[in-house]
Amino acid sequence: MPRRSSTHHPGPSQSVRMKAYQLIQQKITSGDLPAGSLLSELALSKELGSSRTPIREAAGQLLAEGLLELSPGGGLIVTQLSRQSITELYELREALEVFAVGRAAREGVRPADRQRLESLLDETQTLLKEMKASGKPELNAEQMKRFTIADLGFHAMLIRLASNARILKVVNDTRLMIRIFAIQRRGHRRDELERIHKHHRAILQAVLKGAEEEAKHLLAEHIQASARERLDDFDQWERETHLAALNTATHFGM
Repeated sequence: MPRRSSTHHPGPSQSVRMKAYQLIQQKITSGDLPAGSLLSELALSKELGSSRTPIREAAGQLLAEGLLELSPGGGLIVTQLSRQSITELYELREALEVFAVGRAAREGVRPADRQRLESLLDETQTLLKEMKASGKPELNAEQMKRFTIADLGFHAMLIRLASNARILKVVNDTRLMIRIFAIQRRGHRRDELERIHKHHRAILQAVLKGAEEEAKHLLAEHIQASARERLDDFDQWERETHLAALNTATHFGM
């Protein structure tokens, strides 16, 4: 009887579906498909060079994961987060990441992992130096992209140290949903970036010295501060949207 290979390779249909899933996800995170926009199976299938079937299957998966939702007029749209949704997503992040960082502090960090975490902190430090040199009050689009990669990498690395792939998947999906709304926000100000860097540095130091409770407390505070910022952004966006609607109504004499 021939021996089966232990390595699983996705079939052609699975591979196309995976590409479709990644394409839609990438368009959401980049802002090409902003919150509330309708998903076009035809346009996406043309871009992918496939039939509509893998697009439909990938969209179904993203619907189940909460990144897409059913439109009242039919079809699928990119999820529009409510204030309550943002609060719940941050509560989920806090519960899972605090557990993970506690385990990481308890089990210790390998030198290679420590080096990676330090390099992610260095990137934030570099961005702070660039801001100081340019005199600009906020990160530009390219700098914000670099910051996001470093920030996501730092948090993902801490979760990886807990050796729980399921927690990492859920937290990544949660952060992706939060970023759907975050696309609308401006670049970080210098004081915000300094606060984030300070928090990350303190969290890493607590993990490295094995201070489990301190690491958990610091990470909880960090995520709560991020949640407050995002909710402030949401409130401002809601006020601006309401004001724009009033101005439009006044203009047309409604």
